Amino acid sequence: MGTLLKKLESDFITAYKAKEEVRVGVLRMLKTAIKNRQVELKAEPSDDDVLDLIARQLKQRKESIEQFSAANRDDLVAIEEAELVILQEYMPEALSPEEVEALVDATIAELGADGMKDMGRVMGAITSAYKGRVDGKHLSGLVRSKLAG
Repeated sequence: MGTLLKKLESDFITAYKAKEEVRVGVLRMLKTAIKNRQVELKAEPSDDDVLDLIARQLKQRKESIEQFSAANRDDLVAIEEAELVILQEYMPEALSPEEVEALVDATIAELGADGMKDMGRVMGAITSAYKGRVDGKHLSGLVRSKLAG
């Protein structure tokens, strides 16, 4: 069992015993997604697989927050934000905007990328090496501006 999977399982049991309803709900949903992934893979998901699942859950929460904010549903925004905070605890520490920019510059130079045709290679190299540590939307905009400029 992967380290992240063990931590999630342990945290779920602790939250359940402490009757932390929001944390239990978030972790239960995540455990279900992991179990579904396990069925797809016909093997136990790796920590990278679990990070991907958490990242998807985070993205869903962020999109929901935007939609609920636009609809002035502050009650629902608060719930999504609380869940987002819990999910964020399981992600590796994000790179700062300066670190991301330096990383993009270095990757472009390393790959000899010149132009938009190389955007996929640059994005792929960074996202696979820094899984969960860079925001895809921010990274995409930065890579696009550097390659187009």
